[in-house]
Amino acid sequence: MSPFTGSAARTSDWRHLRCERTDGVATVTLARPEKLNALTFGAYADLRDLLAELSREKSVRALVLAGEGRGFCSGGDVDEIIGATLSMDTGRLLDFNRMTGQVVRAVRECPFPVIAAVHGVAAGAGAVLALAADFRVADPSARFAFLFTQVGLSGGDMGAAYLLPRVVGLGHATRLLMLGEPVRAAEAERIGLISELTENGRADEAAQALARRLADGPALAHAQTKALLTAELDMPLAASVELDASTQALLMTGEDYAEFHAAFGERRAPKWRGR
Repeated sequence: MSPFTGSAARTSDWRHLRCERTDGVATVTLARPEKLNALTFGAYADLRDLLAELSREKSVRALVLAGEGRGFCSGGDVDEIIGATLSMDTGRLLDFNRMTGQVVRAVRECPFPVIAAVHGVAAGAGAVLALAADFRVADPSARFAFLFTQVGLSGGDMGAAYLLPRVVGLGHATRLLMLGEPVRAAEAERIGLISELTENGRADEAAQALARRLADGPALAHAQTKALLTAELDMPLAASVELDASTQALLMTGEDYAEFHAAFGERRAPKWRGR
């Protein structure tokens, strides 16, 4: 996303979530614990706009997405979203569904790694938000459920039919999206849905540790790696290796590449600057 901004100032107060920044790590917390962090129209819009703002800032090098209370996110609020959509016309429904997809695209396209810290339920849209992250760190209480068919809708919501087969394979993705059955942490780890399984109650801590490791590393190399992983999903090999070559040639002109060589010769750790 472009770093150039217009007249609008950085948003200091987000009504539907909490955002904290510490030394290059942003922590975004879904904060409706009484509703298991169920998403509202405003929450979707805040996530979309916050990720755009953070992407334009050069200070964020890793992001943790977490949920407050007993679970990560129970999906869209039944009353505030499902009830409301029953009275919307087709144009309004299309606007809403496009917005939810924009959130997933923002997670995939932001120029820093995103780590979902999952405990308890990650259901419906909450499961897709975790799926869209680059890493999913979860404790044994985590359970994922792609519930869209259970409310009479397609399991391919918010890009789930694109992303899930690429993470767990077509067979597992078909089962999870078609049946909507919950997948507990042990199975989620076995099929590759979880990147790291922690001890009870340690998902947030482990996600922060991973974010710190990423934020202290070569940020531009991480950003380009993420961009290539997304861009090359549907490319033929010839196009992929050409894009890899162009990217490496660009990064070889950067300060971090020269810094590694200097640090290697001086037998010290590199001082990464993300340039």
